[in-house]
Amino acid sequence: MTSIDVAIPNYNYGRYLRACIESVLRQDVRALRVLIIDNASTDDSCEVAQQLVAEDSRVALIRHPSNLGHHASFNEAIDWAASDAFMILCADDLLTEGSLARALSVLQHEPAVTFAFGELAPGQPAPGTGRSGTAEANWQFMPATELLEHCCRSGLFLVRSCSAVVRTEAQKRAGHYCTALDQSDDFELIMRLTLQGGLVARTRLPQLFMRDHEGERSAVVRRERRLQILAYEAAFEWFFSHEGAAHPQAQRLASLAARGLLGRAYWSGLSHLCRGDLRNAAGLFGYVAARSWSATMLPPFDYLPNRRIATGQDDIVSGAIRRLLPARWV
Repeated sequence: MTSIDVAIPNYNYGRYLRACIESVLRQDVRALRVLIIDNASTDDSCEVAQQLVAEDSRVALIRHPSNLGHHASFNEAIDWAASDAFMILCADDLLTEGSLARALSVLQHEPAVTFAFGELAPGQPAPGTGRSGTAEANWQFMPATELLEHCCRSGLFLVRSCSAVVRTEAQKRAGHYCTALDQSDDFELIMRLTLQGGLVARTRLPQLFMRDHEGERSAVVRRERRLQILAYEAAFEWFFSHEGAAHPQAQRLASLAARGLLGRAYWSGLSHLCRGDLRNAAGLFGYVAARSWSATMLPPFDYLPNRRIATGQDDIVSGAIRRLLPARWV
């Protein structure tokens, strides 16, 4: 497997576009196509894109005469994909050095792997940071069905679609992004990809650098954590009432997802409370109370090992306790 198509939907991210494209073109991949899909930007995006097309034959541009919404761009990208592998990269993000080559390598050497993903590193890379992409990936393999169960038990989106390199044939079978979901459409699509079976590959190295700015589409759910929980709840509900309904353990997994979101909301609420973020704490505890009043009285301790297993990180209650105690006590 040596070829990959990278689609970059864009709307008014002209200030980020060149750095994003160049982070893709620097990848050590022999057969690479890049498609910029501009959704009627009103800034200098098209001028920047046209310069990039003129400079490198691997880059192409589609410009929408009117704003069709982000789903139209994402789904047009899926229809365009024709290489061995495929990924969608947001125009305000950047790939780490070597990330595509190592993902393609694992797809080539492990035919059972449906998609490969890594971690996200927030912000712009500092000088030399991108070199982490050349480090040993230490891929971890798990059945796709196991990844789905981890997502349900933890209530967490363990894969960002923008960090996943997917076999194009699997992406075509899974289909388009769900237009009924706004903030969690990528989560629902990843869950559909797990229905393709096989394995998924995960590395703890960062696949890309994700910029943190107020203009990004997910900024609203970063500020309002309750909205993020509700977005994930919507993704689970849609998935288990549509394609996921055919899963032989759909009812059990849907129940685990509801419990996972409850636990996530509770402990995240406690963490925000300890940091003095009363607005987010109130919203998260309100979510918990609306779905299980008893959980506000009896903390869902069963959630903590599920989160630790899914993420490979220490549980969040210890961090909350550290914030409650005086510094000299910890």
